[in-house]
Amino acid sequence: MPQPPSPDIPLLTVTADTLVAADFRPRTRSGPRARGPYRRLFALPGARAFTAGNLIARLPMGMFSVSAVVMIAGTRGSYALAGAVTAAGLAATAVVAPWTARLVDRYGQARVALPATVFAVLGSLALLLCVRHGAPDWTLFASYAATATTPNTGGMSRARWAHLLKGDPKALHTANSFEQAADELCFMLGPVLAAFLCGTFFPEAGTLVGAVLLLTGVLLFTAQRSTEPPAVRASTARAPFRAPGMRPLLAVCLATGAVFGSMEVVTIAFADAQGHRTASGVVLALQAAGSCAAGLLFGAIRPAVSERSLLPWCLAGMTVLMTLPLLAAGLTGSLLVLAAALLAAGMATAPTMVITMTLVQRCTSEGRLNEGMTLAVTGLLGGIACGSAAGGWTVEHVSATAGYGVPVAAAAIALLVALCTVVPFGPSNRSNDSLPAH
Repeated sequence: MPQPPSPDIPLLTVTADTLVAADFRPRTRSGPRARGPYRRLFALPGARAFTAGNLIARLPMGMFSVSAVVMIAGTRGSYALAGAVTAAGLAATAVVAPWTARLVDRYGQARVALPATVFAVLGSLALLLCVRHGAPDWTLFASYAATATTPNTGGMSRARWAHLLKGDPKALHTANSFEQAADELCFMLGPVLAAFLCGTFFPEAGTLVGAVLLLTGVLLFTAQRSTEPPAVRASTARAPFRAPGMRPLLAVCLATGAVFGSMEVVTIAFADAQGHRTASGVVLALQAAGSCAAGLLFGAIRPAVSERSLLPWCLAGMTVLMTLPLLAAGLTGSLLVLAAALLAAGMATAPTMVITMTLVQRCTSEGRLNEGMTLAVTGLLGGIACGSAAGGWTVEHVSATAGYGVPVAAAAIALLVALCTVVPFGPSNRSNDSLPAH
């Protein structure tokens, strides 16, 4: 009795004058499906665990300043005072943060970040009590300045990626893009959560919840010891601030930070003038949403030119897009149109920051990476402080609509600085700018 044909052997038959081979074997892919860049990133052992804790710790970064502005302006009736207090706190952070980061590099993230966070949380609670009980204005400045010891959680996360992805610049580009998108995600959700808490419960609720989230997130993050980069007790590397190319990049960070700080204060004031103060968080979140989406897309591609050449183009795009909120506020006065303009304006932010942070990493020696990254964040915070003060002053003495001219001017200054100092500077300290792989 003939045996049925094996499924692994093609069946041969003749149709008219044509020989036909029928293959009944199951169809399979030519190979395993390639994983995307972000899936490969989080396949690293411990990556998901430290990222989860870091996101919780980073969320309050988008809450504290908005909560402080709403809390102080609501009780004291002055946006100028609210902007000045947040500016003073950010200026104090700009001074203290590099010292905290240096201790982190020298003694390790877990040993330094947790006590520094506890001290910062106490400062936030002191601010809450001073506002709650009508303490003198100077106590608000002192309390908010005490939060300057907050560790740079984003910088510590980037330092972990640099440690895990040493020798893989393409994966590190994806990691830096993810971290920037995470920053934007936190600054997208943070203002919404802060405005909701302050408007729904009591003015101090945003600050209180932010303090709890910060402490919880740092506890979870520092508990992940397997991915923590080793401490360098006695580094002989050059201080990041003195590294070639660092100071021009810090100047770019300073001007870029002024864009963020002024936009935040001015948007809150504009929404308040329209009678929708609680909607300010949602409006600000749309700017961060545009930046978050752009950051994730940017991380999935590889730039075709060097980062140093790409930076001025990103800054030029940001300058142009920042005119959209000014036009929306001035021509329409509609909060809805302004929200759409902020969504579009945010799309140039993340690529600009990814490029800037990548250049900062290249200028920084390996043993002092957290300090170098914190210097960049310090520049941003200093700019946010200046932008908050300038935006608050403009709103108070001119109008909320005119306040949108401040971020346009700040973006233009960042572009000018990049064209005059960063591009002509030459190769970075650690390596040449990355070029596309051949």
